[in-house]
Amino acid sequence: MTERAEIRARDRSDTEAGRGPARAACPAVFIAAPASGQGKTTVTAALARMLRNQGKVVRVFKTGPDYLDPLVLAQASGQPVDQLDLWMAGEAYCRQRLFDAALEADLILVEGAMGLFDGEPSSADLAALFDLPMVIVMDVKGMAQTAAALVAGLAGFRDDIRIAGLIANACGSKRHRELIDAALPAAIPLLAAVERNAALALPERHLGLVQAEEIREDLETRFEAGAKALLAEGLADALLQLPPVAFDAVPDNHTAILPALHGQTILHGHTIGVARDAAFSFIYQANLDLLERMGATLRFFSPLTDGCLPPCDALWLPGGYPELHAAPLAANAAMRDDIRRFFAADKPILAECGGMLYCLETLTDYDDRAHTMLGLLPGHGAMRGRRGCQGMQTAELPEGPIRGHAHHRSVSEGTPEPIAHGRRQRHPAPGEAIYRQRRLTASYLHLFFPDNPAAVARLFERDPADHRN
Repeated sequence: MTERAEIRARDRSDTEAGRGPARAACPAVFIAAPASGQGKTTVTAALARMLRNQGKVVRVFKTGPDYLDPLVLAQASGQPVDQLDLWMAGEAYCRQRLFDAALEADLILVEGAMGLFDGEPSSADLAALFDLPMVIVMDVKGMAQTAAALVAGLAGFRDDIRIAGLIANACGSKRHRELIDAALPAAIPLLAAVERNAALALPERHLGLVQAEEIREDLETRFEAGAKALLAEGLADALLQLPPVAFDAVPDNHTAILPALHGQTILHGHTIGVARDAAFSFIYQANLDLLERMGATLRFFSPLTDGCLPPCDALWLPGGYPELHAAPLAANAAMRDDIRRFFAADKPILAECGGMLYCLETLTDYDDRAHTMLGLLPGHGAMRGRRGCQGMQTAELPEGPIRGHAHHRSVSEGTPEPIAHGRRQRHPAPGEAIYRQRRLTASYLHLFFPDNPAAVARLFERDPADHRN
């Protein structure tokens, strides 16, 4: 173990024992872009793999509520990947996650969302709050000096951000690189130029990247090719030699993660069955961590392949791609019958987005074929092409408000009167409908459990009357 690794291990141990440092420092970089589709995730994954291949510990974070990118980045880095979102999770949560990562990492990478100034709060807001230097990833196909002008404009748009350099993606030739490099402001270096190569890009589908589990071996090939390309640019040394960024610990680490519980394990003795397979995979690791910290035991099962539920007191049916697996979901009659019995016994079920579609009577896929689903909730779901709905919302539940987001390309019809609607972040119109049948709570909303742990506990309790404040 290196001297630095020994120091990190000692600091982490001391922190867990309540006597650790109040501040941790580590080189850190925010990977941003002028727009979506510039190659941020491809570059971030390649950077993580490049440094991992050198024996470095790289902790990666993803800005916003994304589910798919973190799975890819976790495979590339070999480390868990958490979401950082100032609206959904809050400043204290984000600060503590970065502090914890700095205790163990040689480098922290934070991948932005959309364009760096898009959204409220934006990627730039997160980078500015934690003083993270930003590296701009830009697809430079079809332009040369204009790429430098765009970078200069981004750098000068706000005075509270720092641009550490440019990574020119889809660069066509050595001469192309030279033209961009010569036009950049002196304070913004060209850190790397990545050639146009379809073998480096990550495969996509209608809600974003293809799930990592489905193409694991293909991703490995792409990670290694990207790492090799960036290593040849000398990028590893440039990033590791950046001045460390200091991250302060939240005064009470525990309440930063469980702000409403103050240490109570109010789900102690509860077992929660969690659907997790190719059809249901949109799961925040932070949600799983929270349930376990509240005392719950988690039992994972597959609605696609398992014949029955595991013994459990409550169910969580998260989002995912049921539309891609509707036929096998419909064919697994044994599982459908077991979930129906669970529902009839008035046991709690939370169904989010794809999980809600599974709870409807039928689901019509992209080939216009209708498949029988659980029928716990009246109504029918159908896919609707490329148009969809997305946005940050607060679920206004009887148990309490919980922040989250919606992102779907389906519609549901014939559903009952909702008990409530989501409250949009910045728009007065009602958000997603929230349904309740017996103990089933269903909505298109994906909930971020750490926002209101007490409300989440009430959702999953065997008997809501058992809750103790």
